[in-house]
Amino acid sequence: MRENREKNDLVTKNFETFPDVAADIINALLHNGKLVVTKENLLPAPTESIYTSGENRLRNQLQDVVKYEMAGERIRAQYMIANQSAPDVKMVLRKAGYTGGGYREQYEGKVMDMYPIIEMILYWGREHWEKQPGIHELCCGKVPEELRKYVDDIRVHIWEMRYLPQEVRERFHSDMRIVLDYLAEGNNLRSDQKVVHKAALIRMINVLSGEEDSTTESAILKEMNIREEDEITMCELFEQYVRMGKREGRQEGRQEERQSGIKALIITCIELGADYNTTAEKVKTRFQLSEESVTENMNLYWN
Repeated sequence: MRENREKNDLVTKNFETFPDVAADIINALLHNGKLVVTKENLLPAPTESIYTSGENRLRNQLQDVVKYEMAGERIRAQYMIANQSAPDVKMVLRKAGYTGGGYREQYEGKVMDMYPIIEMILYWGREHWEKQPGIHELCCGKVPEELRKYVDDIRVHIWEMRYLPQEVRERFHSDMRIVLDYLAEGNNLRSDQKVVHKAALIRMINVLSGEEDSTTESAILKEMNIREEDEITMCELFEQYVRMGKREGRQEGRQEERQSGIKALIITCIELGADYNTTAEKVKTRFQLSEESVTENMNLYWN
């Protein structure tokens, strides 16, 4: 389970790392869809920061996607994009660590400029994220009001990506728009929008649909008979995707039918009084199985 979640996280990070997708996320969610940030003035920033733990040991913390917005040769702002698949009421504490690490680098002179750091949390879970407490709500429940006013009330900024209203989805213009519309409309999605990152988009839709990500991007495109450089609309890509799923479904159906046949043969042999070895030989011959596969099936159904 954890391994699958980590693979899915990598797929999401990879998709958001594309400069056009990252700029689109920032413009749509922070600038109400205005073209303020372009892919050309976004540069990759370090996703790892180092801090000293209570035991005086060096520790690292990793953010999903981090971008510098450049104004000429100077850094105008730093954006941290984090992905979540489940609600976490303590998320604000993690944010304090990430943004605090970024500001410490500025304080220590590891970067030349001073600039704001904005963290965006993209939540992909199905359950609504009801509680989004800031530091005051999380930590200051019993703190007197005269003291509370001196506590910085850090807050988190969370977007429930599965439940963005249509007017917000329409602010997106990159492949992320297709992802969001698919989550909202499912198999009814029809769009003439041109797809830029074809394989990455299909992988993104796969993992958000609950499918296990076990296919390489080159294998996906080969299976769909599409090249990354081909010009193709979402509607055309989706038709190929559905066809691929139907082919895989037919293959799975044939496998299930075959497995049912193996089970039925073994049970019939038992009812007719055949011994173990005779039954195993019949299964091997009829279904062209290896010795190992015969043993597995006999262990399943012979009792």
